[in-house]
Amino acid sequence: MDPDELVLMRDVSVDFHLDGKSKVEIANERHLSRFRVARLLNTARELGIVRISIALPEEAAEDLSDPLAEAMGVPVIIAPSHSEPQQRRDLLARTLARAVRDRVREGMTVGISWSRTIEAAARHIDRLPPCEVVQLVGAQPVEGSGDSLELIQHFKGLAGVRTWPIWAPLTVRDATTAAGLRAQPQIAEALTRADSLDLAVVAIGGWTPQASTVYPTLSAADRAAIEAHAVAGECSGRLFDADGRELHAPLEERVVAVSLDQLRRTPTVIACGFGRATAAAARASVRGGFVGVLVLDTECARGLAELTGVR
Repeated sequence: MDPDELVLMRDVSVDFHLDGKSKVEIANERHLSRFRVARLLNTARELGIVRISIALPEEAAEDLSDPLAEAMGVPVIIAPSHSEPQQRRDLLARTLARAVRDRVREGMTVGISWSRTIEAAARHIDRLPPCEVVQLVGAQPVEGSGDSLELIQHFKGLAGVRTWPIWAPLTVRDATTAAGLRAQPQIAEALTRADSLDLAVVAIGGWTPQASTVYPTLSAADRAAIEAHAVAGECSGRLFDADGRELHAPLEERVVAVSLDQLRRTPTVIACGFGRATAAAARASVRGGFVGVLVLDTECARGLAELTGVR
């Protein structure tokens, strides 16, 4: 069968079974007839593309979760695939939301960082056991997205959840301003509570404009200063090298966020990674001991498999 037809079967199956779109909606959006959509869905089931999960036959054979978990020494959860990046990110967000819901217990203190994926995941979390949710990073404006302050307001609206916000930007102009903000009572309280988290949810970013939400916001002078360091990635505005060691670049003193040491002391840290450009940073985060569960999209998982020699 034509490979493009197989890809279309998979994508239509995601639309129908996971996104809950009707056959009419799918037909209109993809410029297909309703009858072709129905045939694609039926054939997808017959070929085994649709089972409990949705994947092409070769993707089903390429189940990297267990071999990556063995190679990395931490649980690895891989989201379903999709040929469109935005759909793939949403599938990663759904998978992350499920991993969070499965692990939060009553009375926990849960830290939540921010990324586009974490923001999308929050939309799939409509209830949690009574717990405390701590904002781990200041607000970082990203075009077309919300920020960490909007995210913490979402959790504030859940029954039984008490929140601890950080009313500050993620990065500020100078170290003195950052120190002043961190000393503000409400912000200090949130950052102090990050010392006693039971669970944290963070994002790992590669150090490129596409793979990091922080990188594009920095000035040319900032980026030039950071280039002197061997940056493998960033987590909550904290830079680290290929072994997960903090890089003490000038940016660090201007960040209002959880530290990597605080994450290391957290019993369970779930980190999401999106895209191949994030694979090296995902590996470094585990090496550095501040991530204990990886939730990856298929592209990041494949990149990590290449780096670790997993086949």
